[in-house]
Amino acid sequence: MKTITIAPPAPCKSVHIGPGKPLTLIAGPCVIESKEICFKIAETMCNTCETLGIQYIFKASFDKANRTSIDSHRGPGLNVGLELLAEVKAHFNVPVITDIHLPEQAAPTAQICDILQIPALLSRQTDLIAAAAQTGKTVQIKKGQFMAPWDMKNVIDKIEHFDNHNIITVERGSSFGYNRLICDMNSIGEMQSLGYPAIMDATHATQSPSSLGNASGGSPELAKKLALAALAVGANGLFIETHPNPKSALSDGACMIPLNDMPSLLQKCIEIYRIANSA
Repeated sequence: MKTITIAPPAPCKSVHIGPGKPLTLIAGPCVIESKEICFKIAETMCNTCETLGIQYIFKASFDKANRTSIDSHRGPGLNVGLELLAEVKAHFNVPVITDIHLPEQAAPTAQICDILQIPALLSRQTDLIAAAAQTGKTVQIKKGQFMAPWDMKNVIDKIEHFDNHNIITVERGSSFGYNRLICDMNSIGEMQSLGYPAIMDATHATQSPSSLGNASGGSPELAKKLALAALAVGANGLFIETHPNPKSALSDGACMIPLNDMPSLLQKCIEIYRIANSA
């Protein structure tokens, strides 16, 4: 399995994701709500990860195009969102990642962000994947809920076609009937066998799409268990959405782990990760 190196300009910290490397956490709010919330989350995660020896990447979306309702909050948009991500990056000296939904968003996003993320529902969109790959930045792509893990080979082939070999795959559950997802932990190893690191999106994997009528449901407590389970079977890292007050979050609050719960969860995560990687 290839080791992926995220190397933003100094003084930002480099991150190495792959076999034998420290645990990596990608965490932040689902959508950019305010500078205050982004900074609070980034500060807490930076301090906790520094204490535990976890590599940290800040995540937040400037636009959430995949929403249940036309009235759902989508975020501040490309320009304002990238400006705030640049502030987080400069203030905390950490790499940043965000979603893109359209090919034309790839180039400007790559000017700020160190990783471009392709959402699960867009994991077969060739033009979007091509645009992300051609930036030369690391492309993190979530396995579609409708895909088998071995189907990700075709996705990887699309990125490699543009001579980009900086790829991270993400497990986030599979569709199982109406409003339900299930997680097959074998998926982690299956995707790693394609040659690149695989991480677990613990929060979105609990999602029950549209189950609240005009919003999606979820389970933060189950997300904690999925995070530990994924590390136990060899995941190279975790993707977790967190918020100081999930009940007031403007997107995916039902899935998000409260910020105050993150230090104790990550303490358990690092212990499981060490055991799994020493076996």
